[in-house]
Amino acid sequence: MRAAPVSATDTVTTSGLDVDALDVLESEAIHIIREVVAEFERPVLLFSGGKDSVVVLHLAAKAFWPARVPFPVLHVDTGHNFPEVIAFRDETVARLGLRLEVASVQDYLDDGRLHERADGTRNPLQTLPLLDAIAAGRHDAVFGGARRDEDKARAKERIISLRDEFGQWDPRNQRPELWDLYNGRHTVGQHVRAFPISNWTELDVWRYLEREAIALPPLYFAHEREVYRRDGMWRAVSEVSPVRPGETLETRTVRYRTVGDMSCTGAVESDAADVAAVVAEVATSTLTERGATRADDRISEAAMEDRKKDGYF
Repeated sequence: MRAAPVSATDTVTTSGLDVDALDVLESEAIHIIREVVAEFERPVLLFSGGKDSVVVLHLAAKAFWPARVPFPVLHVDTGHNFPEVIAFRDETVARLGLRLEVASVQDYLDDGRLHERADGTRNPLQTLPLLDAIAAGRHDAVFGGARRDEDKARAKERIISLRDEFGQWDPRNQRPELWDLYNGRHTVGQHVRAFPISNWTELDVWRYLEREAIALPPLYFAHEREVYRRDGMWRAVSEVSPVRPGETLETRTVRYRTVGDMSCTGAVESDAADVAAVVAEVATSTLTERGATRADDRISEAAMEDRKKDGYF
């Protein structure tokens, strides 16, 4: 059976040698990436510019260095993204010489294939553009930065997770992954989702970002911003998330733990202006980043699992 995931604060002893747990997690992730590239014909990496996808891309770059990353990156653009994150995405793609594929939710709204939700959030609308982009690119494996500690539904995922001909996920039909052997068997029309950092925690990610000196969008660090209080979160004022009657606009020093859509992502009050300060802050947190700052995950207890069953990441 698979050993229990290690934390980046642990030290692993192997054959009498002390190995930093981050090295173990990095080695596992690079092994997964190389295995998927060796086994599948047209992999792609979901890249939003968020910290988890940044880490997976960094791991992919290390896995194939000095050659380039041998697959494109895909972003499902809802049109509600933070401008700073889109700028970071484009800068990163250009720097690494990657091919960027973009699936636009706005295009689907414009031609009537999708319709705006009453609550204004577009995150749940990503599923159809994502599945269409996978089919159009004939991608048989899709890398993602999901981690088991983020959400109950994501905790059910295997590292290599099968999606059927409709892109759907069945949590009752999960394959065993014994001795780090990954079963990528699939038929025509099916594909897999691959999660190289599935066993990482939020703290592991931040300690790795610190060790590797990896750049991130500035939203992850403390800055002053006009915000208002809604659903227990500080929401940024913007065209897609305006202040409602009764809500008060304030200037606060905040940062973002996750950088999803402006319409559903909240900030947290924080003075953590660099990676070391964020590491210290995350180490004392008792809430995952999605639980603390993502309104779309609060729609119902099973909100994430319901979307994953439909094909969402």
